Amino acid sequence: MNSFRYYQPTEILFGCGQIDNIAALSQRFGKRCLLVTTPTVPELEPMFKRVKEILGKVGLDVAHFDGIQPNPTTDNISEGAGVALSHQAEMVIGLGGGSAMDGAKAIAVETSHDGTAWDYLFYRKAQPTDKTLPVIAVSTTSGTGSQVTQVAVMTNTRDRDKSAIYSSSVFPRASIVDPELMLTVPKHITASTGFDVFCHAFESMLHSQASPYTDVLALSAIQLVVNYLPAVLENLSDLEARTKLALADTYAGLCIANAGVTLPHGVGMAVSGMYPYVAHGESLAAVYPAFTRFSRSSAVRQFAAVGRILDPGLRTFSEKQAAERSCSLIDDFLDKIGLATTLKDLRMPEEEIPDLAVQSMKLPDYKANPRVTSADEMLELIRDAYAGKK
Repeated sequence: MNSFRYYQPTEILFGCGQIDNIAALSQRFGKRCLLVTTPTVPELEPMFKRVKEILGKVGLDVAHFDGIQPNPTTDNISEGAGVALSHQAEMVIGLGGGSAMDGAKAIAVETSHDGTAWDYLFYRKAQPTDKTLPVIAVSTTSGTGSQVTQVAVMTNTRDRDKSAIYSSSVFPRASIVDPELMLTVPKHITASTGFDVFCHAFESMLHSQASPYTDVLALSAIQLVVNYLPAVLENLSDLEARTKLALADTYAGLCIANAGVTLPHGVGMAVSGMYPYVAHGESLAAVYPAFTRFSRSSAVRQFAAVGRILDPGLRTFSEKQAAERSCSLIDDFLDKIGLATTLKDLRMPEEEIPDLAVQSMKLPDYKANPRVTSADEMLELIRDAYAGKK
């Protein structure tokens, strides 16, 4: 057994009704806070209003920045940081899915450091410090795990580049995972974010930094997604199933905070950087069939384990047989949740396949994959993901 280290500084409040504790959490960090969300549309306005009322009742002075778009941009972050500075915010609350929570983390960095958040990406010399404003993350989708990770993803639209801050300084001080806040998430977003949970868990098992601890969490997360994502898609108001998915998301977030993701996430980030209209879960769904067939023979144990979750009948088969079957079973699961797609379906221009292949190797995720791609192999993988070849 390999030695390992597990670190998680975020206090997690999980369960229905936990949103009522946001005031007590926030009071630990001051009296002035910036609430960060996506735009205030009619479907979300009651939730935003409720949170502001809870905070206001204990005397917290709240400024609401609702300028975060899906796949938040550096412009969004700078605008939000300007609001935080004007408000003299002492903390940042990210309320929403991954975009809002990542946006809150990046704003917390830019508000408290010289330059912009983009200056503090994981590969740069300058890194966020303990001056970073405290962040409280409130998740409203079951997908990104951002409420428990040290990652803040953003897109530089001018460079068509999606990258991330990766620093222990941006771990949320506390997170609230309240499944009641997830009941209004639409079907396609539920499917897309739910598959992201599957990917986080599976890729953490494949990652070179995987450990027995993260494997236990990952297998539990995958089992929960397989059992409950289809149920939620059948009945979006199924609170028990929503709760199970929220638990899976939290488990998977803890996995990637301590192991990480692999090749598909590097490609998926590149896709959303070049084509910001593509949801992260959609980009993962498009690349997964090609990825599984590329990687399977280099991670037989892990693929066999997932295959046996998807089809318990495979427990009587050898690991090699179960691993081989797992690829088509993952395809079937994507079809079942309505996410069977290709890069062509996502309106990617065919002539940009070489550009995407290059961009997909910009992040180091592919290096942690059990089978590491060469540039030529990445190009072929992107071609397969475009055409839907398996």
